[in-house]
Amino acid sequence: MTEQLTIGTHQLAYDVTGEGPLVVLAHGIGDSRHAYRLLVPGLVSAGYRVAAVDLRGCGDSSLGWDGYSRTDIAGDLVALVRELGGPAVIVGQSISGGAATIAAATAPDVITGVVELAPFTRKVSYSLSGFLRVSRYRRGFVLLARTLLGSRKAWEGYLDLAYPAKPADWDAELARIDAKLREPGRMKVLQAMCTTAPTDAGAQLANVRCPVLVVEGDLDPDFVDPRAEGEAVLAALPDGLGELVVLEGVGHYPHAQAPDALLAVALPFLARVLPRA
Repeated sequence: MTEQLTIGTHQLAYDVTGEGPLVVLAHGIGDSRHAYRLLVPGLVSAGYRVAAVDLRGCGDSSLGWDGYSRTDIAGDLVALVRELGGPAVIVGQSISGGAATIAAATAPDVITGVVELAPFTRKVSYSLSGFLRVSRYRRGFVLLARTLLGSRKAWEGYLDLAYPAKPADWDAELARIDAKLREPGRMKVLQAMCTTAPTDAGAQLANVRCPVLVVEGDLDPDFVDPRAEGEAVLAALPDGLGELVVLEGVGHYPHAQAPDALLAVALPFLARVLPRA
C-alpha cells in the first residue's frame, strides 16, 4: 500500500516492502518509484526492508514544491529515513545519485552507505569532440535539449536510447511514464529538474564519510565516457571510500535494464555497510 510522508504542506509517496535493514530507492528525472519494480524483489529476498519513493513532484507525490535541486531532494530522502528509522543505504539514480551524496554528507548519523546509479554528482562538462565522435552522446544531447523545451516525444526518444535493451514489460512501462507526464504539472517538474546543476552535490563529495558504490553503464548516452565519469566521482571522494563498477551493454537505467547484474554487485556492498541482524 502506498504511504505518504508530509513535508511542510506537501506529500511524498512511497512504498515499503520486506523486513530488515533499510534500503531507500530514489529514481531519476521523469520517472517514479515504479522504476525499481524489477530490483525490489531481489532486495527483499536478500533480507532488506525496501522503501521506494517518488521524488517531489513525481509519480504520486504532490506538485507545487519550491525547488527541485539535489539539495532539496536530499532533505526529503533524509526525512524519509528518519521517519522509517535508520540507519539506511540510499540507492539513487541520475539526479538522485547526487542527492544521495548530499544526504550522506549531511546526515552521517543515519546514512551508512550510498549506491549511485549513472549519477549526475559533478559539474556537467560538455564535450565538443565527444559530440562529434560518439553518436549516442550526440543523439542523447539533442533529445534532452528538445525535452527541456517540453517535448514528451523527445523524452520517449531519449528513453529508447538510454535503454539499449528493454525490460520485458517495456511497452506497458513506457505507456505508464507517458500517462504520468500528461498529468498537468508533471512535465514542468521534469523540465525544472533538467535545469538544476549538480554543483551542490559535487561540493559535498569530499564531506562523505560512508562507503559509496558507483555503477555506470558503458552505453549510457549522458556521458562520452561513463567509466571516466565514475572514476572522477571516486577521485573527489575521500580516499578509499569509493568503488566503481561498469556494466557492459547497459545504459542510463541499470536497475531496470539489468537488475540481476546490479544485484550481483549491490548485495555484497549492502552486506558490508548495512549488515542484517
